[in-house]
Amino acid sequence: MTDSAAERSHEDRVLPAIVYGLYVFSIPSAWVAVLLGLVLAYANREHAGPRMTSHYQFLIQTFWKSIWWAVIGVALIIVGLPMIAAFGIGLLMIIVGGLILTAVHIWFYIRLAVGVIYLVQDQPYPRPDAWLF
Repeated sequence: MTDSAAERSHEDRVLPAIVYGLYVFSIPSAWVAVLLGLVLAYANREHAGPRMTSHYQFLIQTFWKSIWWAVIGVALIIVGLPMIAAFGIGLLMIIVGGLILTAVHIWFYIRLAVGVIYLVQDQPYPRPDAWLF
């Protein structure tokens, strides 16, 4: 057994897979599962090998990027609601906010799918800090 094969076998993929699974159940759990996954990712990224550290970093980045875009979408909807009666721009703000939330939701699940593919192939996530996939 070569050194790289021995090193590869010692990296546990189970816990990152559990974190991916918790993220997948974000909507049914009202994001409680994602928060639990985020805590697990933060707690384990320093003790993981380099490949799994890249997955933990990717999952952490996915959480924070999706939260900030979701906050923007929700803020637009909240600000737009009272402005519907007063100004015509309120409806536009609600539509844009809804589109942002829809796009973030789709982006979130595509990122998870791509991350799981890398995890199943026992590869590090190549660009954990990238905005896209």
